[in-house]
Amino acid sequence: MTQTRHRTDLQLEHAIFDELRWTPSVNSALIRAAVVDGTATLSGEVATYPETMLAAKAALRVRGVRAVAQELAVRGRWAVATDTEIAQHAGDALDRAVDVPDTVKATVRDHDLTLSGEVTWQYQREAACRAVVYVPGIRAMFDAIFIAPGAPGSSTAASTAASTAADITADITAALRRNAGFTGEHLQVTTDVDGVVTLTGDVASPEQSRQAAKVCWSGAGVTAVENHLVVPD
Repeated sequence: MTQTRHRTDLQLEHAIFDELRWTPSVNSALIRAAVVDGTATLSGEVATYPETMLAAKAALRVRGVRAVAQELAVRGRWAVATDTEIAQHAGDALDRAVDVPDTVKATVRDHDLTLSGEVTWQYQREAACRAVVYVPGIRAMFDAIFIAPGAPGSSTAASTAASTAADITADITAALRRNAGFTGEHLQVTTDVDGVVTLTGDVASPEQSRQAAKVCWSGAGVTAVENHLVVPD
């Protein structure tokens, strides 16, 4: 019988550095990583906001990393852009995104961009974030978009209004079971009357945890997903 040995935090730090260097879209020269009990903290500097997200994803790809705290500072040539210029570019990007409703708005303060408004589906919120993430000059982005399934005038009003908590739970459970990435027996799904879905149980990796949450967001009537899935030691 073979014995599985968990990586030490120091080994994980070295593995994260290797993965960052292996990621061509991230300049890892000024990035530092510290790991405590499998939780990695990234600090240092990058040139653009998208690099902060790509660096965090790279760290999460490392086997043994359970969570990542992203504390990278954005200090690139685009830092000279004014808030007005950033807001104009963000507004144009949202206007060009065909899958983002015009209820979504962008505000900028001190190079921090905040998205707000109301949408019917999670994919619309994700589309809004994708639309503005590459706007030059952003140092941080905050998602304050509210999901209101079945909002008046939406094409999904009838279907989402008819979705009860039991319906949502049953639909998500079925979706997880037919997904090739899950066996289903280690995941529990509950839904409250407000459409808030809670995931509990064990998964093999942080990536599986994110994928399970993504599956939940496809359910009609879902307003929020609370992901309490655990990656065992």
